[in-house]
Amino acid sequence: MPKARDQRPVNHRLRDTITAAGVSYDRVARTVAGVAAEHGETLRTNKSAVAHWVAGTEPSERTARYLAEALSRLAGRPVTLEELGFAADIAPDLMSMQPVETSILLGRADVENRPFLAAAVYTAVAVAMPLHYDHEPVARLLRARTGRVRVGAEDVAVVRQITRAFSMADEILGGGHGLSTVATYLADTAAPMLSGRFPSEGTRRDAFSAAAELAWLLGWKHHDLGHNGTAQRYYLLGFQFAVEADPHAHAAWMMRAIAQQALSLKQSIHSRDLAQGAIDRARGFADGSTQALLNITLARANAALGDRPAAARALLAAEDNLAKGDAPQPGYSRLMGPATGAVASHTARTLTEIGDHVGAERQHRAAFTSWDPIAFPRVHLLTNMDLGDCLAAQARADEAVAAWSQALDLAEGMASSRTRSALASVRSTLGLYRRRGVPGAAALLQRLQPALI
Repeated sequence: MPKARDQRPVNHRLRDTITAAGVSYDRVARTVAGVAAEHGETLRTNKSAVAHWVAGTEPSERTARYLAEALSRLAGRPVTLEELGFAADIAPDLMSMQPVETSILLGRADVENRPFLAAAVYTAVAVAMPLHYDHEPVARLLRARTGRVRVGAEDVAVVRQITRAFSMADEILGGGHGLSTVATYLADTAAPMLSGRFPSEGTRRDAFSAAAELAWLLGWKHHDLGHNGTAQRYYLLGFQFAVEADPHAHAAWMMRAIAQQALSLKQSIHSRDLAQGAIDRARGFADGSTQALLNITLARANAALGDRPAAARALLAAEDNLAKGDAPQPGYSRLMGPATGAVASHTARTLTEIGDHVGAERQHRAAFTSWDPIAFPRVHLLTNMDLGDCLAAQARADEAVAAWSQALDLAEGMASSRTRSALASVRSTLGLYRRRGVPGAAALLQRLQPALI
């Protein structure tokens, strides 16, 4: 419960931070509401609420975290809860000097629903961390903490098998399926393994690579559920493990995951910088398919920023990369499915961003041929939703309704916030189509309601 105003003095720290940022209470309130929306929460914060906080009323811990992130963006620097005069549950640093210990803590906190993880907020400032990350002191600590347990190639292989099995299940059942099981496995098995004794340097690197893949999967699961603060923590952890395994291609791949999340949350400048950094890091070390996936992320970021020439260059680079076929695609890059399908899907979204709906439709239809509908129903669902949007933008209402209807057919039993959000996004358009008498619109709107509960 918030503390009464007469029980708490004026929050001078919060007032001074807002003053130093040079922004109004109204702008703070709007930014807080925007951050909350990124996490799937609707807050009707206004300038009066900000004034109450300054006067001494405490917001909930989650709202306080939204406030800290909002002021970080407005001030252009990291702002902590403590700096704003708020207490917080102790959480590990986003880029810890002890990633093994951090992964154990995160995994257990995930299973136990610890408050700091439940209240974790996506931090825009942290997106750039990989661009300036110095791994050397972390690497020294990792090598200094070698335990007695021997770890062999077969142990690493099991971690990869677990990751692939749950990744495949994730595509069918959504991010909510098996989440606590995967988190437990990271905390109790995969992370402790990294402190073991390895027969060779190659096996050690493979172990860190496998742990990075598992951390990525947990980040992806939370992202699919709309838990973007928690997803960011796992992605950054996966990046640290990847740097220890392969500071070039695998680390670049984890940077792409972070950039993709930033893109989905409208942090386009951060996404562009990180995607370009990933391309630079991987140059000369990554296979053509992985390079294509890095370039297609850069294309989407540039399109989101309205830079059509840069987006076009990145699209062409991705096409050239795919045509190379110079080396086999590594396992971490294959976790999300075929590169050809991913490039087609992201090309379609890039073209949609720049207003080329005809080209986007063509790419969405091409993507269907690369994604196995049995193994990737979530991809087919989201692609049908995007295809319907393209058709609607071309005033082809009947076809749009048909595409959205096919998407809804795939939604049953899927625990995914992304799919629910995509389905919810067409309700207003379907309402308009129903009033116009578009065939199938009324029936689809009625079918849609239970899927959004």
